[in-house]
Amino acid sequence: MNYYELKFTYESPIETTIINDVLASELGETGFESFSESEDGLLAYISEQLYNVEALQDKLKEFPLENVAIRYTEQLVESKDWNEEWEKNYFKPIRIGTDCIIRASFHEPEPGYTYNIIIDPKMAFGTGNHETTYLMITEMLKLDLEGKDLLDMGCGTAVLAILAKMRKAGKVVGIDIDEWAYNNALENISLNHTEDIQIALGGAEQIPTFGQFDIVFANINRNILLNDIKHYTGCMKPGAHLFMSGFYTEDIPAIQAECERNGLTFLSYTERNNWVAVKTQKP
Repeated sequence: MNYYELKFTYESPIETTIINDVLASELGETGFESFSESEDGLLAYISEQLYNVEALQDKLKEFPLENVAIRYTEQLVESKDWNEEWEKNYFKPIRIGTDCIIRASFHEPEPGYTYNIIIDPKMAFGTGNHETTYLMITEMLKLDLEGKDLLDMGCGTAVLAILAKMRKAGKVVGIDIDEWAYNNALENISLNHTEDIQIALGGAEQIPTFGQFDIVFANINRNILLNDIKHYTGCMKPGAHLFMSGFYTEDIPAIQAECERNGLTFLSYTERNNWVAVKTQKP
């Protein structure tokens, strides 16, 4: 099957990663199948049969973020082994010591890891997502999760929820506002035989439906985190921990200040290539 590859670039004061997430969600509604972050925007792929320029232009005209000028180029890519392309160019296995490996179903199995998670992403792990996923999994591997209730907010592929269930967590809930991510999460849960995970479509308004949690992971972006920390605090049991990632070291003061305004104690942070994961606790 032939595919069109579209390269999107932006002029905007908004972070590129945020625009990428929103644009990918919008394009997914018009038949685009896979995405990859580039240095200055987004690569998007759609089959030749489904490509509709008019539908694309309508989506761009109605783009939900303000102050974003979007440009794109397109090229027809002849039929090829797309699994091989993903493996070679986009989605590389993520390895955390010998504790955990995250790989796609088209990667060869690698023995010797305690946790072997299979993720078939609808969107490739961009640099940012790769770094923050690594950081959050590293934090999760330090915890005793057995019997603990855990929320994976902005769950995406559900990789954190899946690892939590593999590590014998109790109630595990994943929430994502993106329908495309929601469906992908369900697929990956099935792939890993961790069906005892609840996935909900929506934002922070969904949290009260699932009660209280011992641990909350939120790997999203700075602006959403700043807006929703109050909602995370509301679902945390006394002594519960909140881990957040999806932002840079220079964003720590704003995140810390919002945590403290909501009664959370800022405990520590870890950093990888300027991406950060922070750990906080409710008294």
